[in-house]
Amino acid sequence: MSRSHEIAVDIGGMPILLRTQDSSFRQLLARRYAGFVDSSSSPRFAFDIDLVTPSPEMESDEEVHVEMQDGQWHLRRGDFRARWDPRAGQGSIRQSANPYSIDSVLRIVHTLILAQEGGFLLHAASAIRHGRAFLFSGMSGAGKTTISRLAPPDATLLTDEVSYVRRTGDEYRACGTPFAGELARVGENRSAPVDTLFLLAQGPENKIEPLSAAEAVRCLLRNILFFAEDVELVKLVFRAACEFVDRVPVRRLTFVPDQRVWDLIQ
Repeated sequence: MSRSHEIAVDIGGMPILLRTQDSSFRQLLARRYAGFVDSSSSPRFAFDIDLVTPSPEMESDEEVHVEMQDGQWHLRRGDFRARWDPRAGQGSIRQSANPYSIDSVLRIVHTLILAQEGGFLLHAASAIRHGRAFLFSGMSGAGKTTISRLAPPDATLLTDEVSYVRRTGDEYRACGTPFAGELARVGENRSAPVDTLFLLAQGPENKIEPLSAAEAVRCLLRNILFFAEDVELVKLVFRAACEFVDRVPVRRLTFVPDQRVWDLIQ
């Protein structure tokens, strides 16, 4: 297969090679993941993308299913079918020529990789300020987009929707992602050590409150993205949440939607 139809998408320092026989789709991927394309990397994993005409089955509203069978992960949703052999580092994806399906596959694959390494994807905005990363977590409507929009010029936005948290030894790093939310702005492909995780709530004043470890773990687990129907990986994710809370401050951040909230984030 021609190398002109290959592209390495590097998210969180984990490049994944995508191969297609369609040059126009490769160009679409290059535009979609601009800033996260790394031609110099040596990807650990590769996926062959088979573009198909959408069938009634692939246009259904079927939810995500992720399960291990005979050493391979099988991923499916209404709009895609994929398999991945993590030991061989190879996989395949059947989907129509749109970037949304591959977005979902990449998120799922990264959750599986991170679970083995003590990290996770999190429903959270994140930004770097003064060399440290701050996470702002919450479900839809909690204020992730708002606090991202209010960020001062000296803050580097990593994402307004899905934060990539990677563990290296006893340190956690937040990495930029191309997965944008309502702000529709792709994050910067940078990383920094995590300083604090803030759980967002909007209220009549700006204030930061401590949380018990138990409450912090419960809230963190509620916001971690994970899709696999696998008991052992679920245990790893639970352990990752507990160890993260043990090493990183987790606080409740109640804020009024104006720029003064960032005076508290130093």
